[in-house]
Amino acid sequence: MQSKVEAPCPQCHDEGSLSMLALNSEIPYFGEHTQITVMCDSCGWKHTDFIPSDGEKPGFSSIVVDSAEKTTARVVRSSSCTIRIPELDLEVSPGGSSSGYVTNIEGVIKRFEEAIMTVIRGNEDPGAGQIAEQILERLGLAKSGDEEIRVDLLDPRGRSQIIHKDAESRELSEIEEEGLETGPDVPVFEMG
Repeated sequence: MQSKVEAPCPQCHDEGSLSMLALNSEIPYFGEHTQITVMCDSCGWKHTDFIPSDGEKPGFSSIVVDSAEKTTARVVRSSSCTIRIPELDLEVSPGGSSSGYVTNIEGVIKRFEEAIMTVIRGNEDPGAGQIAEQILERLGLAKSGDEEIRVDLLDPRGRSQIIHKDAESRELSEIEEEGLETGPDVPVFEMG
């Protein structure tokens, strides 16, 4: 269901250009959820998030990627989710413009690779470039199942999950939850 939103755009502050699309669906093994997308026709700003129907508990989901088959595990990442690959000391935390998405482990690895490539292009320090190249090589090996890594999702709002028979899911401990970013605070809009 799509509707106009009676609020200014959080990005360009234009009145009357926001619309919201709400879609209820079932993701296998994740359950019923609502995907909310708010978009501005004026500046192109867009925010997507996933809201599970069964309440929100701070959640942790993890998988050890030790084969190419596990790179196909589905990942539902909300805008409040931090993703970590501990073996490579990699982490992406939600920022002010963070958005949710559905992908697989390979897609998560590709996002890390793209971020590292951006760092390489913008960095003139040869030492940093060499370290980044080594991390890229290890990520490539992980995609083919030739290097074991673990992918962790830490979501203080409990909206993210790795969907695979070998994935571990549990509530976040208070210590794990401490200091996690929660992503953007997008206003809640009335459907009208």
